[in-house]
Amino acid sequence: MRRREFISLIGSAAATWPLAALAQQVAMPVVGYLSSYSPEEGESRAAAFRRGLQEAGYVVGQNVAIEYRWARGQFDQLSALAADLVRQNVSAIAALGTPASAIAAEGATKTIPIVFVTGSDPVGMGLVDSLNRPTGNATGIYMPTSSLEPKRVELMREAVPNAQIIGVIVDPDSPALFSR
Repeated sequence: MRRREFISLIGSAAATWPLAALAQQVAMPVVGYLSSYSPEEGESRAAAFRRGLQEAGYVVGQNVAIEYRWARGQFDQLSALAADLVRQNVSAIAALGTPASAIAAEGATKTIPIVFVTGSDPVGMGLVDSLNRPTGNATGIYMPTSSLEPKRVELMREAVPNAQIIGVIVDPDSPALFSR
C-alpha cells in the first residue's frame, strides 16, 4: 500500500468513526419521579433521591435523566401523571410522597418497575402480594409507622394526664387510610 492510499484510508476511517460511535450509543435511561407533593414541598426528597442515584453511579444529565411529575396535593391528578410517565416509556417509576403515588403508578402499569416508600401496609393497599416475596412490578420500603399510633396516644396521655379528649387530624381522602 502506498503512502497516499494509507492516508486516504485513515482519513476516511477517522471521518466515519464518530458516526459509528454515535450509532452504538445506548439511549440514556429515564426515571419517572411521581410525587403527591409540590416541587417546593418535595425538593429535599428529590435532592436525596438524586444523591442516592449518584451514589449508585448515576449522574443526572450524564447517564440518567429524571422526568418529574408533581401532583401538588391533588390526589385525583396522580393517575393522569402516572399514565403520562408510562406514555413517556420511562425505565422505572419512583413513586414518592404518599401511598397514593404508589397506588397511581401501580394502576398505570404492570410492566415498568415501581419503587415506593410507604408507612402504610403495601399488602393491604394491593401494591404487593406479600412482604416477603413481592410479585409483580412494584417493590419498596415499608416503614410501619401506623402501628405506632397506640404508643403515640399513650405518650399524649402521659404528657397531659387530665385530657378528656384527644383529637386526630387525618385526610379522609388519603388512600393510605383504606385497603383496596
